[in-house]
Amino acid sequence: MHLSRRNFTRLAALSSLTAATGGAAVFGMPAPALAANTAYVFGYFKETPNESGDSYALHLAVSTDGLNWRPLNQNNPVATPTAGTLGLRDPFILRKQDGTFVVLATDLRGRIFNENNQYLHVWDSTDLRSFTGYRRIRMHGLNTHTWAPTAFWVASRNQYAIVYSAYNGADVFMVNYTSDFRTVSTNQVYFSPGYPVLDADIVVDGSTFYMYYKNLADGLIYGARSSTGNPNSYSNYTSGLRQGNAMEAPLLIRSNTGSGWRLWGDSFSPVNNDYYAWSTSNIGGNSWTLLNQRDYTPPLNAKHGSIVGVTAAEYDGLVARWGLPSWVRLKSYNFPDRYIRHADNIGRIDAYPFDPHQDQLWRMVPGLADAAGVSFESVNFPGRFLRHSNYAIRLDANDNTATFRADATFTRVAGLADSSWSSFRSYNFPDRHLRHSGYVLRIDPISASSSATDRQDATFRVS
Repeated sequence: MHLSRRNFTRLAALSSLTAATGGAAVFGMPAPALAANTAYVFGYFKETPNESGDSYALHLAVSTDGLNWRPLNQNNPVATPTAGTLGLRDPFILRKQDGTFVVLATDLRGRIFNENNQYLHVWDSTDLRSFTGYRRIRMHGLNTHTWAPTAFWVASRNQYAIVYSAYNGADVFMVNYTSDFRTVSTNQVYFSPGYPVLDADIVVDGSTFYMYYKNLADGLIYGARSSTGNPNSYSNYTSGLRQGNAMEAPLLIRSNTGSGWRLWGDSFSPVNNDYYAWSTSNIGGNSWTLLNQRDYTPPLNAKHGSIVGVTAAEYDGLVARWGLPSWVRLKSYNFPDRYIRHADNIGRIDAYPFDPHQDQLWRMVPGLADAAGVSFESVNFPGRFLRHSNYAIRLDANDNTATFRADATFTRVAGLADSSWSSFRSYNFPDRHLRHSGYVLRIDPISASSSATDRQDATFRVS
């Protein structure tokens, strides 16, 4: 049984956008003058190991670098299906030829993957601040699923292609063509290489169509390409990639700068929210460099989503409409899969995911002893703060004594291992910094002359 996918969308070059009528380009007219993309939006649904944080609706996060993400709307949904299964997976955001957006998603709620469905959810949006025209479109009449949609413009047809995973005697990719995301052509097989496949992501770069997908026979991610983008016209050109035990939902995106590419992969299991990413300067080659997990921070609990580039004005509009989170997460520098959390009132760093996932959420408030400093208030236990006691870090209720206020106050400084990160110096023991040791938090004397390990243990990313 296969999980559906996180299928990010490509970052289309705005220079290729043309004026459009009903989704079709108007030829012979100049492209509209559109601002360049400088930021990114991530659309996703959510799952956690014990299902307490599951949300089968559209969520959004924003980023200025395409690597580190901040959820919008406090990580609550911005759109929820009102028909079909009343839930979605694998939301895919596409910027259309006229500069507006369309959202496609799998019509599936929960983790029961043997339910067949012939439909996709669809919304329209001018700027991702609101979602209109909700509908479901029927993609085929087969007794099978319709998973993980991706869509892209095919100039030779003057139409969009919608490609998705389905079963047609084997696990294949199907395609339907459309001009308006309301009516679609008859489905046909798009890619059936002789082994089962899942989760296509297709990017058009110049005259070449690049498709990355999962080979279910060996669990690896492969890249294929075509000069036409026509059904069954792709040939593999990369060797297989994988990190961890299993992966799915490959995503190929180009940087907003127009230089360099990233390939993402999502963990196969909902109990493991790991993301992996590679980079390359040559999309046509077969040389991918694995990124360190400290270089990126996915949205909290995000699964199987999509990324689209947005302008500075669109980014500002999204933040104004939905708001940035009122809480932060603190990521370990030298164990970047681990976050500061409380467990049984002890401060520690643990590999995410874990439940309750709220144990890692903190409100950074003005320091209780000095407003120029910071204190960390638990989100799921309001009124309780991280404080040191005999140099060990605990989560305790604020008793409003001078000692508690001082113990719970820290001075935020440049990261001791990396100045772009942060370290936290104790307010009442200013020669000591917050650090982890054996994954447990404490304050110890650490300075720029301390060992590299000590400096790394005391460095965190606030995200």
